[in-house]
Amino acid sequence: MASIRKRGNYWQAKVYYYDNNHKRHSKSLSGFSTKREASEWATEMQNDLNNGRPIINADTPFDKYFWNWFELFKEMNVSERTKLTYKQAYNVLHNYLQDPIGAIDRKRYRIFLNEYGKNHAKSTVSKYHSLYHACVKEAIYDGDIKRDFIDGVSLVFDKNKTRKVDYLNIDELQHLCNYLIGNLNPKHTSSYMILTAIYTGARLGEIQALTWKDINFIFKTITINKAWYETYRRFKPTKNESSNRIIRVNQRLLDILAELKPNGYDMVFANNRGQVPTSNGVNHVLKKALSELNINKQGFHFHSLRHTHVAYLLSEGIDIYAIAKRLGHSDVTTTTRTYSYLIDEFKTRTDDLVSNSLEKLGECSQSVLKNSQNM
Repeated sequence: MASIRKRGNYWQAKVYYYDNNHKRHSKSLSGFSTKREASEWATEMQNDLNNGRPIINADTPFDKYFWNWFELFKEMNVSERTKLTYKQAYNVLHNYLQDPIGAIDRKRYRIFLNEYGKNHAKSTVSKYHSLYHACVKEAIYDGDIKRDFIDGVSLVFDKNKTRKVDYLNIDELQHLCNYLIGNLNPKHTSSYMILTAIYTGARLGEIQALTWKDINFIFKTITINKAWYETYRRFKPTKNESSNRIIRVNQRLLDILAELKPNGYDMVFANNRGQVPTSNGVNHVLKKALSELNINKQGFHFHSLRHTHVAYLLSEGIDIYAIAKRLGHSDVTTTTRTYSYLIDEFKTRTDDLVSNSLEKLGECSQSVLKNSQNM
């Protein structure tokens, strides 16, 4: 049974149903511009009930609500690796926070963070916290809950378990580039992908998805407008809207990539079998190269090349805003939060540059003063 009524300038739809214990419940949503839209939503909800699909509302435990939200809105557009992250986030809720989502307030969520965060690294807590917050925001939008119990709650984490961003120093990076360039074989494209990551800072899925149409040899740019779903061997949207970008690249990278054109495939990194190397494949080649160079980086993997790219640009004094745009971040805040350790590390060098620049201003003033005194 459903009811449709107008509240102010908008319409509200409410569906009533009974659980297995014959207890009456309701699910409502407001904000429809027309009565027809509200009726269509109510009909859809009623069909879900008739087909035995569970109704998700404020009484749903947070862990189940979170997973239902993931399956409905996220699963089709994420990689297997990202799906695993959502699954891990769900497991945390299942173990620590099964309260009905509508009953959770900021105090209860803080208690959860205190309990979970005290034994986990900042990166882990921050990652799950952001996923939960995205879910809660959409729960508010859908009318399932009325308050954002996550907004403004500070993170709790174990500082001793917080790992620094792993990256190669300039000497190690130079050795890796020389090694890869000296052992290139167009039939095996993993090394080309690694070099592309070093020179662009692009994500693995973005690099896997590149076609020759995305590379402009005249204007020296690479356009990122899609990613690669390696499980199903098809294109998918980029991580978010800001990830769609045009990256300026150097001539050396363009010359390296041009070696792959004779392979005859639309996809830049299709190998001699016409397949784009998988995450496991490129990471195997990367680890082998590091081993050959006696570079001992236990946790280093393909995504660490993105960190290395940032570290190198910072060492060259490149502005953080330019780096953020190059990485496809929506704003500088994301970049500074993700790479705060690197930024702090290079801050001392920047401070010295600022200090030296200010000293030049003083020297200029003293020179002018002396000249005026001699006249």
